[in-house]
Order: sequence, then C-alpha cells, then structure tokens
Amino acid sequence: MSRRYGPLVLVLGAIWGASYLFIKVGVRDFEPTFLMTLRLLIGGALLLAFLVATTGIRAAVSDVRGAWREGLVFGAINGALPFTLIAWGEKHIDSGVAAIANASVPIFVALLAVKFNPSQRSTGLRLVGILLGLVGVGVLAGVHPEGGGWAVLGTLAVILASVSYASAGLYGQRVIGRATGPVLATASMLYGGVILLPFGLLQIPDHGPGWKPVLSLVGLAVLGTAVAQLFLFRILRLFGAARLSLVTYLMPAFALLYGSLILDEPLRPTMLIGLGLILGGIALGSGVWRPQRRAVADSAT
Repeated sequence: MSRRYGPLVLVLGAIWGASYLFIKVGVRDFEPTFLMTLRLLIGGALLLAFLVATTGIRAAVSDVRGAWREGLVFGAINGALPFTLIAWGEKHIDSGVAAIANASVPIFVALLAVKFNPSQRSTGLRLVGILLGLVGVGVLAGVHPEGGGWAVLGTLAVILASVSYASAGLYGQRVIGRATGPVLATASMLYGGVILLPFGLLQIPDHGPGWKPVLSLVGLAVLGTAVAQLFLFRILRLFGAARLSLVTYLMPAFALLYGSLILDEPLRPTMLIGLGLILGGIALGSGVWRPQRRAVADSAT
C-alpha cells in the first residue's frame, strides 16, 4: 500500500500545484466567485459523465441524488468556500505564495483531529515528518509577500481555506463509506457549484475574457477539479485524511516550478533545499520511511 501512496500523491501534487497558476491567470479576467462557479459546475459535469460511462445513467443520477447531504457539506467546505478564498487571495499575492500558505493544511488536520478524529493524530516520526515538511515550506517561502495590507489579507484568506480543507478531509473520511469516491466527488462539485451559483451570477464579466484566462478555466475544471477529485477520494479511502493532507507539501514545489518555467520567475537554491525537506517530510509523515524500524531489522539480521 505504501508503494501506491507515492505515485498517487505525486500526481495529485503536480495537478494541484498547477491549479495555483491557472487561478492566477484566470482572475485576470474573471472575478473569483464566477471563476470558481464555472470550475465547480464544469468539473462536476465531467465527473457525472464519468459516472454515467461506468455505471449507467440511472445508477449515476440515483447515486448522486442519494448523496445530497454529504455533497452539500463537502461541496461547501471542500469546494465553494476554499476555492473562492484562494482565488480572492491570488488577486493580491503570487501563486507560489498562495501554494505555500495552503501548505498549512496538515497543521489544521492535526489540530482538528485531536477533537474530531483521534485515530488521525500524528505522533512520533510522523509528527517529525510534518514539522520537517513545514521547515521546507518555510525555506521555500524565502521572502515575505509584498503588497502591504492586501497581501496580508490575501495570505490569511488562503490560510482560512486551509482550515476548510482540513475540515473537509476529516469529514470526508467519516462519510467515505456511505458512497463511492467518484459519487462523492461528483455530488460535492455539483452541489458546491449550486451553492456558489447565485454569487457567481453577480460577478459575470462585462467584457470578453482573453484566451489565457479561458484556457486556465478549462485547466482548473478538467485537471484541478474533475481529475484531481478522483485522485483525492482514492487517497482518502486508502490512506486517510492525515496522509492526504501531506500532498499540500508538494504543491509549493510544483507551483514554484511552474512559475519558473512558464512565468520566468527566478528559481533560487533555497527552493531546491526546501523541496528536499518537503519530500523528506512526506516520507516520514506518511510512514513510507521508518528509519528506526530499518535499523532494528538490520541489527537483527
């Protein structure tokens, strides 16, 4: 199972890392609520099409309708609210800064788990891994975001989104047995889009958007929403909320890499050092690498 965790979390980290770039470009011509409404509804429609193709139209519609309670809650705290907060934040901060701020999810998972899901508490080497990953995030951060008070508010908005994501991860693990991952993913995106729709209609653009923001919207809907949600529920079902939240350590690395390659942002040595610390934190925090056990096994041999 540990071998399956690595590739899944790596792909999800790469997809979600690109989402920050898509959002940064998308908010040039789209307001946050309108952009995220389309992201949720298009992504949800694609997920519904996937369900129809795999289970049939009657079963797909019946399953999504039956998961309306979970879909509403999960769609609000894992879709409408955090998506909009991050998009609003990226109007005032860089995409890389947003990804770094969003890496605080594991901290809030650990704090919330004390109250709501003690089985997901991180102790021992896993706690060391989380702290090591956060050190890597700090190294990646490098320079504080510029932009004055609005930049501070933008960063706080992304951190608030992290609290919402952490809550969604713990909630999702509790309800994952009530429906399959694809059904919950579809229901949450569709119902999340419905929740956000009235606000999105108030922010319909009054001008024709450029092709780059439009392509960014497509990337968000297809990759950052539909495909990513399938990976998310797969990891959640197999490994739990704590290990799922560790994917946020990879997001800043990918986001900064995309920024360097696509937006010509400088790639500093501290970024590579931070990346190494983050990967080490994931290995320890997920339980994939257990140096103490290996040492004991070697001595016994």
